[in-house]
Amino acid sequence: MPNKIIDTHIHIWNFDKAAYAWLDGNTSILNRTYHIEEIETERLAVGVSEGVLVQASNTFEDTDWMLEKASATDWLKGVVGWLPLMDPDATNKALTGKYLANNYYKGVRHLIHDEPNADWLLQPTVLESLQLLADNNLTYDVVGVLPQHIETVLKVAAKIPSLKMVFDHLNQPPIKSKEQFGVWGTLMKEAAQHTNFHAKVSGLGTATGNLDGWSEDDLVPYIAFIMENFGEDRCFCGGDWPVSLLAGSYTKTWTVYKNAIEQLTGPSAQEKIFYTNAKQFYQL
Repeated sequence: MPNKIIDTHIHIWNFDKAAYAWLDGNTSILNRTYHIEEIETERLAVGVSEGVLVQASNTFEDTDWMLEKASATDWLKGVVGWLPLMDPDATNKALTGKYLANNYYKGVRHLIHDEPNADWLLQPTVLESLQLLADNNLTYDVVGVLPQHIETVLKVAAKIPSLKMVFDHLNQPPIKSKEQFGVWGTLMKEAAQHTNFHAKVSGLGTATGNLDGWSEDDLVPYIAFIMENFGEDRCFCGGDWPVSLLAGSYTKTWTVYKNAIEQLTGPSAQEKIFYTNAKQFYQL
């Protein structure tokens, strides 16, 4: 196992700082404020040395709170924030007026899986904003859950080939049904042909549908498929805390991911997947 691990997918939320629409009426353990300090003991125990905060709300307030916490937390190295992509002028203003000057601002995400249209990213104004990301060497995190989301970003890649994108949570592989690998596999294989697409091994515990009993055996076929297609240079990992708590502890998530990847690769590839690739993608 590598000495250093970058967790590329950590959330924090604070109801005193921002609104989180997707948590309205949520009755699970997620419906409370989560502070980065809560994972400190487990983070050290599993060997996570650096981390990236990822947006949990389509608001500036959420982004600004993450940036504030990143600057005050020595092991946090980057933030994937939010921008009003439907308004290119506002996007450009936010970038030039504030975010490009912030060393922690590394990339952008929008909660596309909550939008009624799976092709939300293909709106002309959104594409114009995504071009601004590419022009400023910022990455884009794709939080897709449907095959149509992959189809959409394939079209985005054709229109903006210089935009570096990553599939959060591997765009919901069919682990629950145990399908190998169906429409998801066909589309991910196509996406892998575009060298600017990367794959984030994250959110897989909740994807199994077996929240109490999942293990590396459930994940290995899907991680192996992704590694075979994207290669060891375009895959990296994220814990997806605290959403991952629905399927067990932070320690369990990282233990399972490490065991699965250890089964599939040798030390040099492990160093890339757990550390180097993420450092390069997000320019940490």
